[in-house]
Amino acid sequence: MKKGKSVLFEFVKYFSLLIGAFVALLPLVVVLFASFKTPKEFSQSSPLMPPQNWLNITNFSRAVIEGEMFKGFLNTTVILLVSIIGAMLVGTMVAYVLNRFQFKLKKTIMALFLFATLVPGVTTQIATFKIVNALGLFNSIYASIILYLGTDIIAIYIFLQFLSTISYSLDESAMLDGASYFTIYSRIILPLLKPAIATVFIIKGVGIYNDFYTPFLYMPKRELKVISTALFKFKGPYGSAWEVICAGIVVAIIPTLIVFLSLQKFLYNGFAQGAVKG
Repeated sequence: MKKGKSVLFEFVKYFSLLIGAFVALLPLVVVLFASFKTPKEFSQSSPLMPPQNWLNITNFSRAVIEGEMFKGFLNTTVILLVSIIGAMLVGTMVAYVLNRFQFKLKKTIMALFLFATLVPGVTTQIATFKIVNALGLFNSIYASIILYLGTDIIAIYIFLQFLSTISYSLDESAMLDGASYFTIYSRIILPLLKPAIATVFIIKGVGIYNDFYTPFLYMPKRELKVISTALFKFKGPYGSAWEVICAGIVVAIIPTLIVFLSLQKFLYNGFAQGAVKG
């Protein structure tokens, strides 16, 4: 009887995993098939029907050349690197102070961080736009960088959980050797936070890479297009070149796939260690 229940449980478990994988991969398969189809083939065939010619790269060349994806990749890379590095420094410093120091407003600050996560971002866009415009950053690459530089409570909590596993004795030993707080942070804390930094890098980096709203609103200049807005020119009121857009999506997925596969070990370790206090 127990053996039968065990077999049934294993069947349900793996069947549900297969269903989940199918649901997750189905849109990607549809996009991949569409990227190799001609406009006529795309409009007349089923989305799940493979393309007749897998060597048709016309859509990819149009997406890269007409969509100016190289310019989009360049602008996205600049915004991503500056924003991520700044956000990491801010997030790790905030987590270091909240974890290692005791002060009167500590609980109040933590409560304010939590309260900020409850406020929908769309409700603050008018005020945000006025501030960005007043600073003279509208229609410049600095608008997105400033907005992305702000860290978030999820990143801070991941850093806090990692910091809770780092012994205070390391700080005390460094202080006995005459190290300052900044030296302890930069020489001891920051190197030990590498798994957490990799985790936050993927989470926040993918969010910035895929974000369409912020660049579209604050950087409408053609010269300032990023990878998420580069293909918008193929979408129009009188029709859309969906096969070209799908080809651009495939090209845009490649960098994130490479980064994810390279850092997946740190990502899994970061979630596992950041979820439970040591």
